Amino acid sequence: MKIVITTTFILMISLGIVINISAQPDRWQQHVDYKMEVDVDAKKHQTSGTQVLVYTNNSPDTLKKVFYHLYFNAFQPNSMMDVRSRTIKDPDRRVRDRIFNLKEDEIGYQKVLSLKQNGTALDYKVEGTVLEVALAEPILPNSSVNFQMKFEGQVPLQIRRSGWMNSEGIEFSMSQWFPKIAEYDYKGWHAHPYIGREFYSPWGNYDVKITMDSKYIIAGTGVLQNANEIGYGYADVKIKKRPKKHTWHFTAENVHDFVWAADPDYVHDVITIDGNGPDIHFFYQPETEDLVANWKKLQQDIKRAYPFMEKNFGEYPYSTYTVAQGGDGGMEYPMATLITGRRRYGSLLGVTIHEMMHTWYQMLLATNESYYSWMDEGFTNYSSALTTGFLNDQDETLGPYTGYYILVKSGNEEPLSTHADHFVTNRAYSIGSYGKGAISLHQLGYIIGQDVMRKGLLSYYKAWKFKH
Repeated sequence: MKIVITTTFILMISLGIVINISAQPDRWQQHVDYKMEVDVDAKKHQTSGTQVLVYTNNSPDTLKKVFYHLYFNAFQPNSMMDVRSRTIKDPDRRVRDRIFNLKEDEIGYQKVLSLKQNGTALDYKVEGTVLEVALAEPILPNSSVNFQMKFEGQVPLQIRRSGWMNSEGIEFSMSQWFPKIAEYDYKGWHAHPYIGREFYSPWGNYDVKITMDSKYIIAGTGVLQNANEIGYGYADVKIKKRPKKHTWHFTAENVHDFVWAADPDYVHDVITIDGNGPDIHFFYQPETEDLVANWKKLQQDIKRAYPFMEKNFGEYPYSTYTVAQGGDGGMEYPMATLITGRRRYGSLLGVTIHEMMHTWYQMLLATNESYYSWMDEGFTNYSSALTTGFLNDQDETLGPYTGYYILVKSGNEEPLSTHADHFVTNRAYSIGSYGKGAISLHQLGYIIGQDVMRKGLLSYYKAWKFKH
């Protein structure tokens, strides 16, 4: 007798276990506290800044090295991202050979000018998008250390998620923009080279000051601390004579990344979710009447969607969320997303719901998406289909099946245990992670019933929120 163990069967066991037990005791969480001040030269698309990082080692291990990600270094000719994009069978249409053809003032880079540990200068080396640091003193278990860094960077011409001047004319889409310490967990350091796929970082608190030309309006992760001083963007206060530059001061607690976007033509709308809900901020360019009408309609649908999200997937723990036009499609970050905005309404609503649902499946329930991308994108696809289905009063959970059937028939399906960066084709990654992941949950709901499924997802949230 042949026994087939399916992804659904494994998922049934996983959800069944999580209903009955809390998070495993070996899943300690490292902690970070960032204080950053960065000055932006908008004409040169360059940044210079300082970073003070208090790193707390909650692991049982003594750390003799640390690693940082330098994501912008990927946007250089012959980088791993460039080579993969030029050699893979089905390259991302947004990238292809664009990195290879960047000019010197269009490439991206991050340079660490100095790095100290509790005041002592450190030795370090750069390997592509990874900074390896030899510590002056080991970081003992259950202890903290203070790192002081000076850094500078150049923002790439918009390529993948990050950059200046995206296809819709948004000037700055600033994700992966600062040297970020890598995650250390029970498997060790996760300092994978960046080739355009996934992220995995420790939770912590961010205190960020961004200084740039005062004509720009900035949208970002967290809560703006000096709205009245800035005088626009978040406040009705108007300043008669503006200084040459403004400093925008944001803080965010218990997040594992920080993103921002800037453009002089942003309009800014705010809605508040009824019943002590968060403030939802929308930043977009009011190019046409139809575009503005779509973004206004979006705000009302998001107002309807949020109670459904919280009821079915868990409480949103922050006071704000920002939807900003920018990037190259849609990409999730803590308390914020960057999306392209010139869309028909159904697409605009769909991408916004999808990226907001990533608040649950990656920002709060943060599996290592390099290894378990289907638990990130698949869970998000499933939950966003339920949410848009609620808004449109129809079942939208069957969508992934067609694409998955086609992939299976092609013979190009790859195991979901494949590292996200090592899929042979982008198509196998996308349909597997997004489609098959969602199908697994849909199948599970069919087997155990929707009411039990909803309780399982809420139990998963309660047991694993703010944990990797």
